[in-house]
Amino acid sequence: MRTMGRSPLNRSLKRGVAILRAFRPGTELLGNGELAERTGLSRASISRLTQTLTEVGYLEYCAPQRAYRLGAPVLTLGHAMRSGSPVLRVATPPMTALARRLRINVGLAVRDGDEMVYLESVRFNTKGSQRSVVSGQRVPIELTALGRAWLAVAPEIERKTLMAQLKAKRRKRWSKLGKEVGEAAAHVKQNGYCVASWQPQVIALATPLLSARHPIHVLNISVTTEEPLEVAICALEQPLLALAAHLRQAINVIEL
Repeated sequence: MRTMGRSPLNRSLKRGVAILRAFRPGTELLGNGELAERTGLSRASISRLTQTLTEVGYLEYCAPQRAYRLGAPVLTLGHAMRSGSPVLRVATPPMTALARRLRINVGLAVRDGDEMVYLESVRFNTKGSQRSVVSGQRVPIELTALGRAWLAVAPEIERKTLMAQLKAKRRKRWSKLGKEVGEAAAHVKQNGYCVASWQPQVIALATPLLSARHPIHVLNISVTTEEPLEVAICALEQPLLALAAHLRQAINVIEL
């Protein structure tokens, strides 16, 4: 049903974007069958769309493997987004300064589907870390401080829809995860941030950044440490909240 005042969505464009989204870090090549499985589209649709995307350069065809990889123009879109983001322009310098001063990791992310995607990741705490987090990397929304902070302030209809999807996705674990998501929301409301430790010895704190003209951004601080959770929180909560306050003010200025 068409909504008044809105043009109908272009289905072909939407499907083409779904194909590009199917490629994730660690996935170099995908054939038509794998793309159909990941997108839910028919093989006939996949064949037409991959041919078009290859012709315009967004996919490259590997004949020996009978599969596709992302083309260089995709990278230019990411660079254009980062260089054109007014939020990143004001956020990156103070994020970098704090990360360097305290030897910690500082990130900024937004929601994409049922994941959070990093727009910026400044890493100065690499002790014992098994992960290399970079811009464009995705993390699960339901497991991370980033995602739980986003859920804490998301519009109600959007939050309920996503929570239903997450419940279906994590059926066996949802009793525990749902409780943790609720506790994180209460912590954000009371203290301005939430905490999660979904990987061994990695502790992360996150706080949402709300603005009138931009999607919800979430700022996080993380460290790899053997210290007790309470000790790490005590050391990180004030730097996180101070940086968040600074960024909110800076974002409000660029919206004027």
